[in-house]
Amino acid sequence: MKNKKTLEMVQMAVLIAIILVMAFTSIGYIRTAGLSISSITIPVVIGAMIIGPKAGLILGTVFGLTSFYQCFGLDPFGATLLSINPFLTFLVCIPTRALMGWLVGVIFNAVKKIDKTKIVCYFVGGLMGAFLNTLFFMGMLILCFWNTEYMQGLNTSLFGGVNPLAFVFGFVGINGLLEMPAACIGGGVISKALNKAFKNM
Repeated sequence: MKNKKTLEMVQMAVLIAIILVMAFTSIGYIRTAGLSISSITIPVVIGAMIIGPKAGLILGTVFGLTSFYQCFGLDPFGATLLSINPFLTFLVCIPTRALMGWLVGVIFNAVKKIDKTKIVCYFVGGLMGAFLNTLFFMGMLILCFWNTEYMQGLNTSLFGGVNPLAFVFGFVGINGLLEMPAACIGGGVISKALNKAFKNM
């Protein structure tokens, strides 16, 4: 039990370090004209699956904190949100990622119980990480900022003034198309390999 706890602490430390390195290099946030494409979901889902929901919660919170930090001049979109309302920007960035990390761990454990292959559950967990990250982030963004002049201006200039749901699909666009397969395949393959390696230690 003590060895397991030590191993989990080491795993958490390594994953947090990876998140921080990714966050402050071009690996973690790929800048676009709108939302940044993030690959930091991958270490979050890996931790959630190989360690558990609590680890997913902690790693998701670290991810959220790095996202919030980007709003201080590093990300134009986030910086604009911060100038409108710092507290609501905090809500968009941090609780959404923390909840995503925790839920990935919960969903993975549930699917693993019925997954006879013990392989599919890893890819489901990876996919759900990217999906929930987008769902919670965009949901909170619309809830907090939809009626602001900035968001309505984006809506009009980009899409001619559509409803919130159409705006979300249009705004996420290529980001979602890139993040979901990357998290599904990358998170799934790495998590499965790491889990097998740790069992053989």
